[in-house]
Amino acid sequence: MAHLRSRRRLALAVPVVLSLTASLGFLPGTASAAPNTAPVARTADGPELAYVVNTRTDRHTIASVRQAIAAADGTIVVTYDRIGVFVVHSANPDFAKTLRTVRGVQSAGATRTAPLTAAGTTDEGAAQYLTKAQAAKLSGASAAAGESEPLEADQWDLRAIGADQAAKINPGSRKVTVAVIDTGVDDTHPDLAPNFSASQSASCVGGKADTSYGAWRPAKPEHYHGTHVAGEIAAARNGIGVAGVAPNVEVSAIKVADPVSELFYPESVVCAFVFAADHGVEITNNSYYVDPWLYNCMDDPDQRAIVDAVDRAQRYAQHKGTLSVASAGNSNDDLDSHSLADASSPDDSTAVNRTVDPHECFDVPTQLPGVVTVSATGVSKAKSYYSSYGDGVIDVAAPGGDKYQIPDTPSKNGRILSTMPGGQYGFLQGTSMASPHVAGVAALLKSAHPWASPAELQALLKAQADNPGCPAGPYDGNGDGVVDATCVGGERVNGFYGFGIVNALRAVK
Repeated sequence: MAHLRSRRRLALAVPVVLSLTASLGFLPGTASAAPNTAPVARTADGPELAYVVNTRTDRHTIASVRQAIAAADGTIVVTYDRIGVFVVHSANPDFAKTLRTVRGVQSAGATRTAPLTAAGTTDEGAAQYLTKAQAAKLSGASAAAGESEPLEADQWDLRAIGADQAAKINPGSRKVTVAVIDTGVDDTHPDLAPNFSASQSASCVGGKADTSYGAWRPAKPEHYHGTHVAGEIAAARNGIGVAGVAPNVEVSAIKVADPVSELFYPESVVCAFVFAADHGVEITNNSYYVDPWLYNCMDDPDQRAIVDAVDRAQRYAQHKGTLSVASAGNSNDDLDSHSLADASSPDDSTAVNRTVDPHECFDVPTQLPGVVTVSATGVSKAKSYYSSYGDGVIDVAAPGGDKYQIPDTPSKNGRILSTMPGGQYGFLQGTSMASPHVAGVAALLKSAHPWASPAELQALLKAQADNPGCPAGPYDGNGDGVVDATCVGGERVNGFYGFGIVNALRAVK
């Protein structure tokens, strides 16, 4: 888990996609003068790869592109015709190049650099499991403090945003569901089972939804990330272990992590957004970046196709009423700068050193339009040392944990305590942990304002946030005497916290 970060209406689908592609500096449909099915130019078979082919959504285009895919030796895995996205497998090394010449195709590219036969989420460092002795000590401390949950004394994060008090006023509505797009969720955990929605859960690994019973569960015990995230959002207040920010809302799981590599490939994420939208999910949590590229650059045709496909899916979800919340990343990158070093991409084969401009190369899905971008804080409400940031990029902040900011709790652990597979509990830190706190507050806001649109929910999130403002002096997150980041902005909006740290108590008042 070391690289886990370091993250609607049908009639509106096409114009929405076009507005994005124009704003990102490339013109869709530049192959419109080409014949319907271009001749296939190939010399020999290559490794079988997965591709996304993004097209106009009219029936004629969908039908003609389907023929062109077959002519180029592609096998269609699934077609999302409402957003104009095909997921395809092909061993033709010229497949993407050929499809880009087909009329109606607006972008096409490989979604990976490694063969199919061969993720990034956004937690930082290894998990620390809670031992039985620690749990017993915590239980005593929680009881002495009058907490309702045995392990709540160590949940400094709930108190930091008033979630413990908010639960007494409004713990959330059963009509609101937050989908955890992640490594899968262990719905048998006693703190998650009461609030789990199986009917809104699936595995989207490979790009096609599998709704068979239990398909949404982690492939391996070490794929604990999604279970931890789910507990932060909606662990029930049932007197068993921990509590979530919104302990009465429902939580579902949409698994997108490859069972072997644990990577989050684009076609799986496209499936997840569409599935969430079509199954009435109000909020999605996205604590990951889409593999294999930490930043997808628009001057690369493969990476451009990835951005296009995922954006079409998440915009489709927005227009069907789904708000998406995403982690900003754990690289301590300034996402408003013009030059960042990326030495981790592609992460499914051999990474190369490259310099990228985050205004032209995008962390997906967190930098897509309409997605709530979340930075992380520790117990002192300072930006976590690892959290990426950026003026005009970060929307809000939330507790993600910080090992250098030590809380006055029984364990003195600055990370976030939550659920783990197999009925266990553990500590993690990362913007992966910050995002679900925001998703939980968004669920409380949706409970209080059931008719609020995704845009209105985002506005409410920003309005109720508390902004500590930029640090008075130089920011040295890890205490080594070196300035680690520069906060730009004022007391109301800035690059470290966006509009501020979310406040669950304000959300329910």
